[in-house]
Amino acid sequence: MFWDYLSQNPESIHQVMILMGDRGIPDGYRKMHGYSGHALKFVNKDGDWVYVQVHLKSQQGTGFITQEDSVSKSPDYSQKDLYEAIERGDYPKWDVSIQIATPKQAEDMWEKQRINVFDLTHVWPQGQFPLKKVGEFTLNENAINYFAEIEQVAFGPSHLVAGIEPSADPVLQSCLFSYVDTHRHRVGPNYQQLPVNAPRTAFKFGNFQRDGPMAFYNQGRRPNYLSSIDPIQFQPRQVDLDKTHGHFIGKAVSFLSEIRPEDFNAPRALWQRVFDESARERLISNVSHKMSLCKDEEILKRQIAIFREVDNDIATRLEKATGIKGYDGIANLKFNGTHNGMAQDAKNRYANGVKPPKSYTSNNGAPFAHTHKIAVRNGVNGA
Repeated sequence: MFWDYLSQNPESIHQVMILMGDRGIPDGYRKMHGYSGHALKFVNKDGDWVYVQVHLKSQQGTGFITQEDSVSKSPDYSQKDLYEAIERGDYPKWDVSIQIATPKQAEDMWEKQRINVFDLTHVWPQGQFPLKKVGEFTLNENAINYFAEIEQVAFGPSHLVAGIEPSADPVLQSCLFSYVDTHRHRVGPNYQQLPVNAPRTAFKFGNFQRDGPMAFYNQGRRPNYLSSIDPIQFQPRQVDLDKTHGHFIGKAVSFLSEIRPEDFNAPRALWQRVFDESARERLISNVSHKMSLCKDEEILKRQIAIFREVDNDIATRLEKATGIKGYDGIANLKFNGTHNGMAQDAKNRYANGVKPPKSYTSNNGAPFAHTHKIAVRNGVNGA
């Protein structure tokens, strides 16, 4: 199932190479960087906003564990390493840095470089959008009760503070809903009332959520609607929502996006410019070993073809290691998980027999020129 899924979703190749490379098994949580991945929006007090990528850079440096060394490590190695470091007062720290792109720069990235700021698999060039340090964070305390503080914690990208908003990244938009739905199922409908998840504010929150299991703050007699019995006191909005909201001019991506040549740029740079020769050899070893567990050669032929689109050198090395000749590329392949924008034959372009939509988006969901033009000038209600 592992290679079957990946061979039907070629846009996953960048993440596959990270997973199968040295970064796939970091030498503990203290020695790994972190990234928002998705583009966010930072909004100032005037309602002006920019797109942002967040980077968390470990002050402990980075390290990795090879497949061979991993057999000597406990499954809890990373957690144990972090816990013991904090216990002895060796508090791990990370620099918090951001990349910033204005809406116009985001449009130009697509028009001139085919980099989609809404695509989780695309990377913003740091030479063009340099990292700007905005702070750092420190882990200086271990959980006292593992269940109460770890098992019940419920993170979600929709839990945002004022000044940070989600972008139109479609994967991020779906996560805004799916994470909280999962928490309601896993922890319970009132998971946000648990101390580890509750907001720490000087005032009690007021909303329209009531009852359900473990509702220990049910807001007294206040009805679950806007009433005069015990009215909610609203605070003035801090920003102009009409200004903050992105008024997009564009078409929706119908059902699936499509794989295109630009989707291989980031993984190609990873192979050619980031990995040294030893790292390349470890990647080939890790991938070929995992491939040896798959008994369906057709799946592996397809996956090798995807690697060939990144760099023919990867495919050649994998063919030698596995003894399986992959396809020459993806031009003659049809995928179940994505449309093939590189198909030579039109019959292979659209996935799952989906008929081409009458109005098919040419930008793959990216913000193109004039995307952010304000379309509604008279308010959100169209008055």
